[in-house]
Amino acid sequence: MYTIIAVVVLVVLFLAAAIRILNEYERGVIFRLGRIIATKGPGLIILIPIIDRMVKVDMRIITMDVPPQDVITRDNVSIKVNAVIYFRVMEANSAVVEVENFLYATSQLAQTTLRSVCGQVELDEILAEREKINTQLQEILDRSTDPWGIKITTVEVKHIDLPQEMQRAMAKQAEAERERRAKVIAAEGEFQAAQKLTDAGKMMAEQPIALQLRYLQTLTIVAAENNSTTLFPIPIDLFKPFMELIKK
Repeated sequence: MYTIIAVVVLVVLFLAAAIRILNEYERGVIFRLGRIIATKGPGLIILIPIIDRMVKVDMRIITMDVPPQDVITRDNVSIKVNAVIYFRVMEANSAVVEVENFLYATSQLAQTTLRSVCGQVELDEILAEREKINTQLQEILDRSTDPWGIKITTVEVKHIDLPQEMQRAMAKQAEAERERRAKVIAAEGEFQAAQKLTDAGKMMAEQPIALQLRYLQTLTIVAAENNSTTLFPIPIDLFKPFMELIKK
């Protein structure tokens, strides 16, 4: 009786140590006596107790937040930049064998790369060409983590923290730029108006009847208002015959 119970207990312990179940997004790197024999999963995995050891690797896309980094840009501006990276394990064997802790290693590499890339460009380029910075970061990280069996899919710079003095200076610069644009637009409007008036003057000089029509239009506008006195413009051409008689 005790022998049967002991056998059942041993079988249960053996099965508990030998059977592993991996989810769809997991892979198991199997070590036998310290050497990799296979990468298995998903589903039911049977190991040899004591001899085999399995390391599970998550194959899903991992989101990692890069903490704010103190950066001095190429134009000597001190800022803080943080980012987020998206990556996934493509080769479970390399992720386990080539690096001790691929999550920690990727995090440290992302921090140093972020400081290096942002330190090589000016502040205006970081603010205006963020997509270019993201692409550069993604290429460098992907190239560095490729031996680890990791694929960097996306890198996004999330926030750029500027000093208060720099924020005030940029606000003044933006205000000055808006004033400059307003003055340029006003000057262009005055130039176009002057050009149109010049063209109208040339037309009236070539066509005297146009000047007469303008007189009549002005009289219509003035008469429409409630004025006690109305000034009627008389063309100077009406006095030319009298002036010629006086000269004779």
